[in-house]
Amino acid sequence: MSALRVRFPRIALVGRHTGAGVDTVDRLARFLSERGHSVVLEEETARSAGAVAAATAPAEDLGANADLVVVLGGDGTMLSVARRLAQHDVPLIGINQGRLGFLTDIPLARLEPTLASMLDGRFVEERRRMLDATVRRADGETVGALALNDVVVNRGSLGTMIEFAVEIDGRFAFAMRADGMIVATPTGSTAYALSAGGPILDPSVPAFALVPVAPHGLTHRPIAVADTSRLEITVVRGRDAAAHCDGQSRFPLSEGESVVVRRAEYTARLLHPEDHDYFAMLRKKLHWSETPDRLRSEGTAGS
Repeated sequence: MSALRVRFPRIALVGRHTGAGVDTVDRLARFLSERGHSVVLEEETARSAGAVAAATAPAEDLGANADLVVVLGGDGTMLSVARRLAQHDVPLIGINQGRLGFLTDIPLARLEPTLASMLDGRFVEERRRMLDATVRRADGETVGALALNDVVVNRGSLGTMIEFAVEIDGRFAFAMRADGMIVATPTGSTAYALSAGGPILDPSVPAFALVPVAPHGLTHRPIAVADTSRLEITVVRGRDAAAHCDGQSRFPLSEGESVVVRRAEYTARLLHPEDHDYFAMLRKKLHWSETPDRLRSEGTAGS
């Protein structure tokens, strides 16, 4: 028990702010406390979950005061937490309460035994690259945000395509008319970029994917560039364009304004169960090699 306390003596719990699930949060808090950990709930999680016997702290204080953060929710929750805590380099474990769970890979049905094994030191650690996006306004003002999945420049609610130019390391690469452009990390290559026809990048590959969204031209294709590249996307024509970071931070863009995207100085530290296999996870989540009959059978059984 002493070795365990040295490893992760202080554990923070963060859940979705809309219905975190009092039973699950309370169950996890009790489990960790009984193992000798000091447990703290993120304030919004505590308000959503209800009366759970644990200390609370604001989200901005968790990174500096926790040795491990356990995230309860879906991949969106993990993305938000990873961005907010990136500068603190605190490891994250995800408990899946969402749908696919590419990042939150521990199912509720195996919560205690899986987490107990990981807290005893049987885990795999990954460092996932992140993006640093800087919006350059026409008046010279800049504003920025981090992203773990992707940075997207796209059209707005008016429904018309936008025209934009892309520079890579200060050199003009191409221009196009399209619904938008996705810059995805390997983590984000299985998200929006995948649905737009982009490639899946192994997390160990030091690259980013540039994926056009509905381009007005059959020759425009996704490309992968080194993650050391400096990318700049400038809106040439288009009303109501915007840049999005992980689909959670939005920055309106006017004609002539641009977004500079580069590799962030921070990484997201993810802890997985010791039997974690990236390609096995893809087979399961994306139903590779499944027959239509088997998929229908599984869907019926799960309904």
